[in-house]
Amino acid sequence: MKTGLKISLICLLHACFYNTVSAQTAVKPDTLIKKTAVDFPPLADLIDSAIKHNAMFKYRTLDIDVKQSNLTSQRNYWLRNLGVQGDSRYGTIDAFSTNANGVSSNFSNTSSKQMNYAIGVYVKIPIYDLVNRKTHIKQAKTELEEARMLAVVQQDEIRQIVIRQYQDLLLRQKLLSIKSQNLGSATVNMEMVEKEFRNGVIPITEYVRLSDMAARIQAEYEMASSDFLVSKKILEEIVGFSFKNPDLSKK
Repeated sequence: MKTGLKISLICLLHACFYNTVSAQTAVKPDTLIKKTAVDFPPLADLIDSAIKHNAMFKYRTLDIDVKQSNLTSQRNYWLRNLGVQGDSRYGTIDAFSTNANGVSSNFSNTSSKQMNYAIGVYVKIPIYDLVNRKTHIKQAKTELEEARMLAVVQQDEIRQIVIRQYQDLLLRQKLLSIKSQNLGSATVNMEMVEKEFRNGVIPITEYVRLSDMAARIQAEYEMASSDFLVSKKILEEIVGFSFKNPDLSKK
C-alpha cells in the first residue's frame, strides 16, 4: 500500500515539474539575456526631451509670456492718457449778425447746410497714474522674474526625476540580466536533473528540492522582468518616446 502511494506521488510530482521544466527548456539562456538589451540615448538627450515633453514646464513657459506681456502693458500704460479725437457733423447752421452805426441797426439771419469737421489732441494727467506707475511696473517685473524662477525650478525637478528613473532602469536591467543568467543555468541544470530522475540516479526528495529551486528562480526572473518593463515604460512616458531594441542578429 505504501509502495503504491509512493509511486502515485512520484508520478504526480513528475507530471507537475516536467511541465515546468519543459516550459523552461523552451527558452535558451542567450534569448533571455537578449531581452534585456535596450539602446538608451545619452542622459543629456533624455533630460532635454523630458523638459520639452513636460506639460508643467510648458505651462511655466506660457506663464512667462503672460507676465512679459503684462510688464510691457504696464510700461505703455501712460499712453492711454494721450490721444487724438476727431468729430464730424452735417446739418443746418444758422448765422445771426447785427450791425449798429448809432442811428440804425441792421439784422441778418442766414441758414445753410454743410459738413463740419473737428480734430484735436488731448492729454490727461491722472494723479493716480503718476503716483503708482513705478509701483505697477516694479510689481510686473517681480511677477515676471518669479515666473522665470519657477520655470528653472521645474527644469531642475525634471532633471532629478529623469536621473533617478534612468539609474533605476539601469539597475533593473542589471538585475534582470543576472536573473536571466540564473534562469538559463537553472534550465540547463533541470534538464540534467530530469534525465537523472528518469534513470533513477537521484531520489524524489532531491528532485523535488531542485525543482523547487528552479521554480523560485523562474519566479524571480518573472518579477525582475516585470520591474524592468515598468521602469522602462515610466522613463519612456517621461521623455516622450520609446526606446528601441538593438539588432543583435548582426553581432
